[in-house]
Amino acid sequence: MNDADDDGQHGTASSPGRHGPGCITDAPSVTLGTMPTSRPRHLVTETDELATALDAAARRWPGRSRPQLLVRLAIEGDRAVGEVEEQRRRRRRRAVQEYSGLLTGAYGPGYLDDLREEWPP
Repeated sequence: MNDADDDGQHGTASSPGRHGPGCITDAPSVTLGTMPTSRPRHLVTETDELATALDAAARRWPGRSRPQLLVRLAIEGDRAVGEVEEQRRRRRRRAVQEYSGLLTGAYGPGYLDDLREEWPP
């Protein structure tokens, strides 16, 4: 099969069309007619590790399909990473505030000028 039909506007994963790589949104389909979105799709293999995570997610959010659980896990994971990053920023700010000015007065006036005078020309 060709990467583009007669008008050359469609694409495949290896040959992007007008809607981006890997997503043909207006090509006729036997079951769906045309695809309902121009957003990219992602194919994920359910490994043992992913299956375990999805099983745990199904207990947390019962009644959702595995694809819905996968989306929920991705969103929750992003939220958790954002919280960790914010906590790290807060710790850094506290450390800067705590140690700010700690060495004030440790070096007298003209200290840098005196130090530079010792350097070879």
